[in-house]
Order: sequence, then structure tokens, then C-alpha cells
Amino acid sequence: MGNTPLFSKTGDFMLGGIFTFHNNIEVSKVTFTSMPQALSCKDLNYIEYQFAETMIFTVEEINNRTDILPNVSLGYKIYDACGSVSLAIKAAMALMSGAEEADSSTLPCSQQSSIHAIIGQSGSSPTIGIATVVGQFNIPVISHFATCACLSNKRKFPTFFRTIPSDYYQSRALAQLVKHFGWTWVGTIRSDNDYGNSGMATFTQAAQQEGVCIEYSEAIYRTNPRETFLKTVEIIKMASSKIVVAFTSVIDMEFLLKELVLQNVIGLQWVGSESWVSAKNIANKETYGILKGSIGFSIANPTSTPGNDGLVEFWENTFDCIFNTSNSKMCTGKENLHEISNLYTDITELRITYNVYKAVYAVAYALHDVFTCLNNQGACLDNQRDAQPQQVLKYIKEVNFTMKNGDGINFDINGDPPARYELVNWQLSVNGIIDFVTVGLYDASLPNGKQFIMNNNSIVWTSDDKIPKSVCSESCPTGTRKAIQNGKPACCFDCIPCAEGEISNITDSIHCLKCPLDYKTNEQKDQCIMKDTEFLSYEEIMGKILIIFSLLGAFLTLAVIAVFFKFRDTPIVKANNSELSFLLLFSLTLCFLCSLTFIGEPTEWSCMLRHTAFGITFVLCISCVLGKTIVVMMAFRATRPGSDIMKYFGPTQQRISVLIFTLIQALTCIIWLAVSPPFPKKNMKSNKDRIILECDIGSIIAFYTVLGYIGLLSVMCFVLAFLARKLPDKFNEAKFITFSMLVFCAVWVTFIPSYISSPGKYTVAVEVFAILASSFGLLLCIFAPKCYLILLKPGKNSKKYLMGKMNLK
Repeated sequence: MGNTPLFSKTGDFMLGGIFTFHNNIEVSKVTFTSMPQALSCKDLNYIEYQFAETMIFTVEEINNRTDILPNVSLGYKIYDACGSVSLAIKAAMALMSGAEEADSSTLPCSQQSSIHAIIGQSGSSPTIGIATVVGQFNIPVISHFATCACLSNKRKFPTFFRTIPSDYYQSRALAQLVKHFGWTWVGTIRSDNDYGNSGMATFTQAAQQEGVCIEYSEAIYRTNPRETFLKTVEIIKMASSKIVVAFTSVIDMEFLLKELVLQNVIGLQWVGSESWVSAKNIANKETYGILKGSIGFSIANPTSTPGNDGLVEFWENTFDCIFNTSNSKMCTGKENLHEISNLYTDITELRITYNVYKAVYAVAYALHDVFTCLNNQGACLDNQRDAQPQQVLKYIKEVNFTMKNGDGINFDINGDPPARYELVNWQLSVNGIIDFVTVGLYDASLPNGKQFIMNNNSIVWTSDDKIPKSVCSESCPTGTRKAIQNGKPACCFDCIPCAEGEISNITDSIHCLKCPLDYKTNEQKDQCIMKDTEFLSYEEIMGKILIIFSLLGAFLTLAVIAVFFKFRDTPIVKANNSELSFLLLFSLTLCFLCSLTFIGEPTEWSCMLRHTAFGITFVLCISCVLGKTIVVMMAFRATRPGSDIMKYFGPTQQRISVLIFTLIQALTCIIWLAVSPPFPKKNMKSNKDRIILECDIGSIIAFYTVLGYIGLLSVMCFVLAFLARKLPDKFNEAKFITFSMLVFCAVWVTFIPSYISSPGKYTVAVEVFAILASSFGLLLCIFAPKCYLILLKPGKNSKKYLMGKMNLK
């Protein structure tokens, strides 16, 4: 078997065919004492007989047409490769040399090949061997079922063409299919040959681009020991992924299925390559339990001739009879094929068979162009009168025709046809027959995003009627981000909540997005929302209380002014320097009112006003108190004999001193406003959930200069008042000033830590409280005793009492 052509017919133009009529070779034991026996093939492959018969049928159909190759006949020689790469190469060499036996020890080398093109093979590995050999002789090779992407390399295989798309497209389509159904965690099985390794390599690369991870990748081959298949089955059973992508030849898949059936490995969703996903020879009741709902891409789905020796074995196996025998099992040659039901007679799946049909027609159209060129004395290759394989090669690159069913046939620069697939699904019909139902289409010529089209046909899945789920980790919801688990693929991750101020508004987000500074995250951390603004408002209770106390202080100060004005001629008012008293009361009124500028939303004007008004009014106030203290001390010094010190600190000098002290602060504030004035700003750092509207002080140096100047005057006033507190007088104002300045300094010393530690609007509230407390301290400590005497003890409001000459109770 395999040494001579199994089917042949003479013609003007000869086509070669190489198919796998047998799946395996009988292994004979080598004794080293005799010549090895000739190779013997076994295990008939009925589908390959169907391919060969299709080639024969197509040749006959073309010979009967008058529009293609008129008055010219096509012939053929078809060999059996027996599933062997070496026999496939021998058959190719026999076709080129014209020898009738492929295993002849001395194949003749003629100047002209006996065939013009070769149709075959059904597998990638033997096709690579054939294309490598015949490519050196410019003989076209057209395969109907070799899909390895490696065959598109025109440098290595310059004469190779095919009518089935390259696995490059199928592998990428499978990756898109897996992603389409949300399967990100899959296992893979491949044939350990050119077809499986190349196809799976492309799938793996495309899957990674689609975000699909592979849990395991196993290689199988029909000649592997059973232990290898058992190991693969065990890995499949132990894996957590529920999706298995099998890029295998149908024969290798058949071996694996035997073990899967024995161990009843069910519940997995199988995704298959075109080699097995629409193969009738593995579709039966046993395998359907394993492969129920299998889905994958297949190419589009669209008689015996006397004198051919290849039919003998086929006929004998089909009808269980023998030619040339006298027993009851003798074949007559009149047996009816219509009574037989096997893969040869099954015409429900003609996807690959149709590719053989297209391959023969592609060669016929190329030969027709050569024939036309020769008859018209055109500029044919080398101006030869006889058709040469290189001429066929030239024109086969340019063929572009349409089949009867409307399919356009042409080859790209790599010798590949347009990549179009049908998405088929294993379903059980009502009569118990396994159908390969088309549920979608894939067309690589369409733009990205539109290549994959699903039909309305319902898909049957491996379990129930819902899409299986296969992920390593559940999707991360919004508000979280993916964190890859150490040592595991990218599809295995933990979901980490976004940090404060960050969100993720899509599932499976890799990164969390930071919200703008004036925004914060909601509770779900999937949306940025505007932060609430915070400032000491007139409307809130704390703001209203401070306003009440501020106005109350101003009202009390005005009341004291009224009392002092009414009793301005009385001894108590006169004795306490009425002019400075009125100026002090005026400044205290301004101090109470300036606290109002700290309440409300900060603006450019309010920020400048609040700090400068506070600084100037308080310096005016302290200057008046300081002036009164100095007057008290000077007055007692003036009572000493021969002292004329009061002439140096009279009313004019007092006014000038207050004016100078105040002008210094005013000048400092003017410089502050000119160089770096206070301004409103949004404080987003102190509180992550709120925006604090506050006044930035601008120049820190100017701010501390203003405060330091107030503190310096306050300390001077306190020290002088403290020294004058025990001077002999019935109404010595120094002790009240001492106490008032003690309260003033205590308030502002405690203000500093409180101001620093208070958050948000409470910082401003503390500052306002300090202003009001110190102002009330000055008002009450200095003027309350005087008002008490004036209003409630009018008898003490006399010169005699003040001079210590009366003892009124």
C-alpha cells in the first residue's frame, strides 16, 4: 500500500493528489537478518476517500465543460500518504518524476514534471514536507486542510496555496470568541505537531491581548503512550477552569476522547478548532456526553469510477466482502452505496470536501489561462509552447473566479484565501442526531469590531441553557481596583478598595482615579462629588452668638461713653484723663465691631480688613491704656517738691504718643497690604471631606510684626501699671489697668495654642472669641468700677473723697 497511485487517469494536463486514506502504518519487527518488509498501511479513513472522490468528480466535471479548457482533458494521480510525513514526501517525488512507484530506489529525474500541480495534504506537517520539496521545482501545491500559519511564509514555501484559511485568523478568532463570552480563565490542549503548536502559539498571544489567561497548556499526539493521555485527563479534571480550548487534529482528539469517556469527564465547555469541531467521525452518543455544547469555528459549509485500484480495499471494507473469491462473501461490484451509512456516504458535512472542489477549480482556471495564452501566442513564460508548472504557478497567483454558489475564490500574497468561518455548536436534534448548528460568522476582511457576528440561533451549552462561567477571580466592582496575586497570571487578582480621595467607576479597574482637590468620593467610591464648603457663617448658631456678644460689647461701650459724657465734669471722669478715656472707649467700640469682619464667607476685602482693622484698633486701644498708665505714674512723680515732669507729658504729648504708636501699626499694615496682603483661599488639606474657606495671611513676617507690636505695647503697659498699682490714692487707676492687662495677656497667650489646634471654622471662632474676651476685659476692668461709683455711689464722686479726706460708706 502507498507505493503506487491508488487512483489515476491520463489527461493532457495532470494533477497530483496526496491524501491520507489510512491513518497509520503497520510496524513490523526488524530482525536484521532479512530485508525489511514493505510498509503496510492500516485503519481506513473514509473522509479522505471522500476528499479523493471529490477531486475525481471535480476533474470529470471540468472535462465535461466547454467554457474551461475546451478540447483539453485533465488527468490525475492520487497517492496514499498513510498519515506519514515520509510517505507524503515520497509520493510528491513520484508525482514530480513520473515514476509509478513512490518507493523506487532510483526515481528518474526528467527535465519536465509529470504533473502541473498537487492537491494535498490534509495535515500541516505532511504538507510542510511536500511544499518544501516541490517548491524547489516551482510546482504549485494547493491544500484543502493544512491550516498552519507557518505555511504563509512565502520565503520558505513559495509555491504553496490553500483553500482553507490560515490558523493565524482562526486562532485570533478563537481568542475573540473566548473573550466574547467572558471566559478569562481557560485551559488549552494542542496537538504536538506543526498544526497544534503553531495554532496554539497564535491563540496564546491573541488571548493575552484580549485579557484571557491560560491555566494549563497540554500537548497530545496519537503515538504517545496511554500514560501521557491519562496525565492530561487528570490535569483537566483537577483544573479550576471550566473552559477547554482544544487546537488538535481530529485523530489526536479521538485518542483523548477515549480516556475522557472512560473517566466520564463531563461539565466542561469545549472550544474547538476546525479540525475536529465539525468532524462527524467523533460525533456519537458517547462523545456527546463529553462534548455537549462544544463551540468552535469551521469553514463554510456549501461516485465510484471503474479502473481505480484504490476502490478495491474501500469496497471490500465497506461491504464486508472480498473480490476474486468463491465464498459467499465475494464482492460483485454491484453493491449499492445508497444502502451504506458511513463517513464516506455522509454528505451533511462537506466543509473540507468543498475545499478540495475549490482547489481543483483553482488549478483548472490557472491552466485555462495558460492554455489561452499559448493558443493566442501571448507572452507566456519563456515563450514555451507546452504548459509548465511554473506557468501554472504564475497564473494561479492571479486566479479570481466565482463558484456556482457565489463564493469568490482568490489568493492573497501569502497564498491564503479570505478568512471566513462559521461558528458551529454541537446540538442534539429531536431525532437524536448530533448536528453542527451554525450560530455565528467570522469574517476577517471586515473592520475591527465587526468581524464577529452572532446569529439569532440559540446556543446549547454543556450544562443547562446558560453561558458557563470561568474566571480565576470574580470581577472587581466599582470602587475597587485589581491587585495581581503574587506568582499568578494577570486574571488572578484581589479587589482592593480605592484609597481616600480616589474612585473607580468601571468594573475590573486596574487603577483608581484621583478626584480633583475640591471633590471627594462618595461612600461607594465610584463617583467624585463636590466637597461641602465651611466657614464661620452668620446663619449658624456659633456665628449668631459671636455677633450678639460683639454687638453687646459695642452697645455697652457706647453706654459707658454716654455715662462719661453726662458726668464729664465730675471728679472721677476728670481724674482719669477724660480725653484718653473717651479715645479708649472709642477704640474699644471699634475692637468689638472689627470682630464682625471675621464672620461670613471670606472675600478679598474682608480678608484685608479683618487683620488690619484688628491690628490698628487694638494698638489704638493699648496706646490709650499705656497713655493713661504713664499719666498716673507721672502725676504722682509731679507731686514731689520741685518736679515739673508733667509739663513733658501733658495732653498734647499724650495725643502725640497715641498718634505715633497707632501710626507705626498703621504704616506696618499699609506695607503689609502693598507687599503681600491677606487673601481668601480654599484650604483642602486640613479636612479631606470639606473645603475650608479661610483667609491666608499673605506675608507671615508682616502678620507676626503686627501681633508682636501689640504684644510689646501690652507688656509695657502691664509692667508700668504693675509698678504703679500701690501708689497712694483713693482711686488709683493703675491697679485696674494692671488687672485688665493681665486678663488681656492671658487671653492672647492661651489663644495661640487654641488657634493652632482648632480645625476649620473653629480657628476663626477662637480668634473672634479672643478679640471679644480681651475687649470685654479692658472694658469691664477699667470702666466698670468707675461707672459703679458714678451711678451707684455718687457720694464718692467728689474731690474730697479722691483726696482721701472723706470716709463715706
